[in-house]
Amino acid sequence: MQSWLPFLAEEPGPKYLAIADAIERAVRSGVLRPGERLPSQRELARRLAVDLTTVTRAIGLLRDAGWVEGAGRLGTYVRNDAGALARLDDGAAESGMNMPPQPGFALLEEAIRTGTAKLLRVGGQSPLLQYQPNGGNLHDRAEAAARFSGRGVATSEDEVVIAAGGQNALHAILAGIARPGDVLYAGRHVYPGLLALAARFSLAVVPVEGDGEGLDPDALEAAIVPAARALYIVPTNDNPTTATTTLERRRAIAAVARRHGLAIVEDDAYGQLPSAPLPCLARLAPELTWHIASLSKIVSPVLRVAHVRAPSAQQAWRLAADVQETAVMAPPLNAALVTGWMRDGTLEQLVAAIRAEAVARQRIVARHLPGADYAAHPEGYHLWLPLRDGAGAAELVAAVRPLGLSIVSGSAFAVRSGDPLEAVRISIGGALDHDRLRRAIERVAAILGGGASRRGGFV
Repeated sequence: MQSWLPFLAEEPGPKYLAIADAIERAVRSGVLRPGERLPSQRELARRLAVDLTTVTRAIGLLRDAGWVEGAGRLGTYVRNDAGALARLDDGAAESGMNMPPQPGFALLEEAIRTGTAKLLRVGGQSPLLQYQPNGGNLHDRAEAAARFSGRGVATSEDEVVIAAGGQNALHAILAGIARPGDVLYAGRHVYPGLLALAARFSLAVVPVEGDGEGLDPDALEAAIVPAARALYIVPTNDNPTTATTTLERRRAIAAVARRHGLAIVEDDAYGQLPSAPLPCLARLAPELTWHIASLSKIVSPVLRVAHVRAPSAQQAWRLAADVQETAVMAPPLNAALVTGWMRDGTLEQLVAAIRAEAVARQRIVARHLPGADYAAHPEGYHLWLPLRDGAGAAELVAAVRPLGLSIVSGSAFAVRSGDPLEAVRISIGGALDHDRLRRAIERVAAILGGGASRRGGFV
């Protein structure tokens, strides 16, 4: 049992969450096997030097999550189907999604549980269980506006729309501002969801060169044509390249947009994750910028909530109608939950914990992938790895993904088909634990260092 007992003095957060997290990790790793009996709760409390109610609460969390079950006086056992539950993590890797790493001690789960219980504690029928006004509940929009204003972007609630996630926001924005044949500018490699929407709306996506400091404003200026309509940009920790546009370039991009009347679609999916964030483009060019602040990449994709700041109240009203046509509304309980988190500080706590976990995972990568020429934001959780010496992206993906690592060929992000750059985006987030991450990164290192003739040996 000593191998999975948590060192409570070293664990952040409540002790009962640390205990539950340690037992869950033990089941996931196979240290605790399906059907195995746990020590009695009194014995656990004695060994961990905590009171019995702390252990009881931890076991309750594990039971609710499906990891253990009680058998009366016979004690508590690891569920026989716990192995299947542990394997559910692999689905995210297979989908190639970039998911934030979840910190230990079940912080997110507890925040959802306690926050939702608080919302539903009101008497009578809660308004959260009804359809919401177009654009979102006024209370939620006002709190989001206050948060935007706190980040230096003066905002009223009339300029805010609550969307059902970032993709829903993008869909509604492009539906409102672009027409078939319009030109949309973006980097050479871009979020595939944007490319899918551009194809749906018959927009011409024109790639703009950039580097580790982000999009090149001079290249953007040179690419402007009469049909120019909008610029799509992920200014902080770009997906997939991880580039962060410098403040100087952000100012220059805003100036180019003003000269040419170019709308800016700022997908700030990762912008609130860094401990010292740069000013967003909505702060530098508020009259041009559609700013999307979603929760999927800084907390969890399960929330399906994005706060959108439109350039004006009139444009926000139109955006709200487009959101309603595509998704009706953001999930009301989720939107209210996030509003509560913003007010009581829980959101900052969650983001800080995910940031710390991302930093810890970056250290694992640096230790086990030495010398590799990859790009990464120091507080982010995806890597952009250009491949050299004949290494093939498809081959690397096939060799590594079975280990549960989310890895996607760079071709999925290329604006122009046939882009000659061979690269992969590797997500080190999700529910992958540190040991599985280390093993997967070691395999990447072995393949990259083994030479083309040896890479085919992995099955």
